[in-house]
Amino acid sequence: MTRALITGVTGQDGSYLAELLLATGREVVGMARDPGSGSVAGVELVAGDLRDHGGLRRLVAEVAPDELFHLAAPTFVPASWEDPAATFDQIAGATGTLLAAAAGTPTRVFVASSSEIFGDAGESPQREESPMRPWSPYGVAKLAAHRLVGAYRRGGLHASSGITFNHESPRRPERFLPRKVTRAAAAIALRLEDELSLGSLDAVRDWSAARDVVRGALLAVEHDEPGDYVLASGVGRTVRELVETAFAHVGLDPAAHVRVDPAFVRPPEATPPVGDPSHARSVLGWEPEISFEELIGEMVDADLAALRT
Repeated sequence: MTRALITGVTGQDGSYLAELLLATGREVVGMARDPGSGSVAGVELVAGDLRDHGGLRRLVAEVAPDELFHLAAPTFVPASWEDPAATFDQIAGATGTLLAAAAGTPTRVFVASSSEIFGDAGESPQREESPMRPWSPYGVAKLAAHRLVGAYRRGGLHASSGITFNHESPRRPERFLPRKVTRAAAAIALRLEDELSLGSLDAVRDWSAARDVVRGALLAVEHDEPGDYVLASGVGRTVRELVETAFAHVGLDPAAHVRVDPAFVRPPEATPPVGDPSHARSVLGWEPEISFEELIGEMVDADLAALRT
């Protein structure tokens, strides 16, 4: 039986990936900073901290996984400005430790990278070879981790990097914009709230379903040759489109309930963050299966159900 180790297993991506791996008959061990804070049925949970590099090395040695999916990392980009050194340690440092622990073994490794590595790339959509000019400590740390994957791959490790753009689900925390929008649409439909305040409605993002993205991670690990893969929808959508889709799902006119708060408006990005998944399509046969409308509708329905309880 194939044994897989997932870091960050109780998060959005980790929980969906664990379910996918279990469905394929794999044995799954999941690392979480606080295993008592959540659970994934069928997964053996173990405690682990990205700042404890000795503990990470011991974990890999004890589990001896056939596949290692490194998904754990700080995920809220603005927070990286508050403590850039800790952000770098938890992202680049932990990635380097895990890659070193897997080096010289038959373990296949997938590391979750981020569209933040591109920053002001100067071209959109972005592909694997696009210029990488991150503009946040988070993006810099992710780029360092991404480069480490390439270095260990050149050294003989089956290590792949998934450059993920924004990906969502009902399991996404509410501090992220799509969940903020879908929850507000549900709350306003239920007459629990009346208004949603947002920043610029013209900001562009490339939104995919988290379940599609983790399927790409599995395909990368299963492929004979490791590589780097942009995992994205390939379509840029504005925040306005996100709002209109969510509110239409509950039959509401967003113009009556959504207002732009100048305090939340940021200057437009020089390079719209949109991914080009052509390489993943051609090499892995990966294709997004969940449409944007289906994803947002699913999130609104989940928020309606949660708010009704």
